[in-house]
Amino acid sequence: MAFINLRTLSQLFSLRDLRNGVMGLLVVFGGIGLSALTYYAHLTGQPRLAGISAGVSLVFVLLILIFVVPPLARNAGREASQLNLPFEFTTGGAIMLGLIVIVGFSAWNTGNNLLFLVLSFLTASMVVGFFAGGFCLKKLDVKMRFPETIFAGRETPILVSIHNRKRIFPSFSVIAEVRGKEREHSIAIEDLKNILPRRLAERFARPPVVRRMLSYFVYVASSETAENQSGHIFQNRGRFLIKDFELSTRFPFGFFRHRRRLPARETELIVFPKIGLPEVELENLPLESGKLAANKRGSGQDLLALRDYQPNDDLRRIDWKATARARNLIVREFSAEDDRKITVFFDTRVPRDGAKTLTLREKIEAEQSGKSVVESERFERGVIRTAALIAHFSEEQAEVRLVTGSEKDKFGLGSRKLYECLKRLAVIEPVFVEKAEPAEIIDNLNDLIEDTGDSHIFLITTANESNFPIELSAKINIINFE
Repeated sequence: MAFINLRTLSQLFSLRDLRNGVMGLLVVFGGIGLSALTYYAHLTGQPRLAGISAGVSLVFVLLILIFVVPPLARNAGREASQLNLPFEFTTGGAIMLGLIVIVGFSAWNTGNNLLFLVLSFLTASMVVGFFAGGFCLKKLDVKMRFPETIFAGRETPILVSIHNRKRIFPSFSVIAEVRGKEREHSIAIEDLKNILPRRLAERFARPPVVRRMLSYFVYVASSETAENQSGHIFQNRGRFLIKDFELSTRFPFGFFRHRRRLPARETELIVFPKIGLPEVELENLPLESGKLAANKRGSGQDLLALRDYQPNDDLRRIDWKATARARNLIVREFSAEDDRKITVFFDTRVPRDGAKTLTLREKIEAEQSGKSVVESERFERGVIRTAALIAHFSEEQAEVRLVTGSEKDKFGLGSRKLYECLKRLAVIEPVFVEKAEPAEIIDNLNDLIEDTGDSHIFLITTANESNFPIELSAKINIINFE
């Protein structure tokens, strides 16, 4: 266990980190030592030694500003973005503040009236910009409307509306964002548990809050509501738990970025995986429907009855002529033939060899940067292939179900069943193993064959088809994802 902990702990650091750490310590302690030497030379009356030490100390100060301060500033900025601060300095604001300090020192040192006039102008600009930006965000309410289905890699239309409750003053240059989390725990929690106590690991494994920019409003009139429909693309599948909304503005001069957070109803958005076109082998599969019609509902070709429309009915089955006569929606019911039943077995095992997995450090850095983390590109290809397979047969009006491991599902028909399967695929996680052996899932496959009877079974797996028994391979369709 000690060896495993040490190996996991070593993933947090690299030679570059050790080099930067040693250099930082040398620079800091070297600067402190030179400052002490300068003070000692001043006390003992050695002006030459004091001058040399002071000059070298300035060099160390420059090294500290170059190598130590920027990483600390980046980390501080990242931490500050998680806090509910009402404003933050922009780059222009930092430059303006530096100019005020320089002009103020020059005016005090020289007593020049023109410099005092310039100083007052710069200071007034900062003060006016600060209060105008803060007032711009007051009394604003925001609403966002998301579609029912969201697919990764596809533009999602999002309707954003802002209501300005101020009676006189309008608002300018407002950015609307949504804040939330993509998972309950960090993806690095299991690795952290190997090197830290459980309670401490859970504390450090809290996923960061990420922001998604949704819309930009140039002008919102007083006592009015402005609406924008923007397209946002979610790059990867998964979930997004909305925490709150954030409005921000750099109005009027861009010296400050004012922001205001508004509470939101906790809502979970599910981002479905990408659905590509069916692959070539899916178009010519030997899946023939039966020829005998039965006196029961199904997806055959013979009309059985007409009835009133019910929620979740397929819109393609609406009989428009009967609807016009009855003046309410009427759908057609067809008699059942030997309906096609499709079982898709998704093997979530991914071998570690050949699969590029993220180290503990890469996982933490990716999460802290706010990017969606993909643990295995190979597994994502398997998810996309499974989604395409289910969507293909749902479009063909076949009864489908998704099976993962020992978890069985019921057969279903239509878009409602498709979305249920896609929702499961949206949050599914890979299981990393040393090698994906067929023997581990043969019992599950035999159970499916016995339970389903006439169902066509598709196995999506990383295991090689040649390693499966011949009699089993003849009964199922094996699709390998690389």
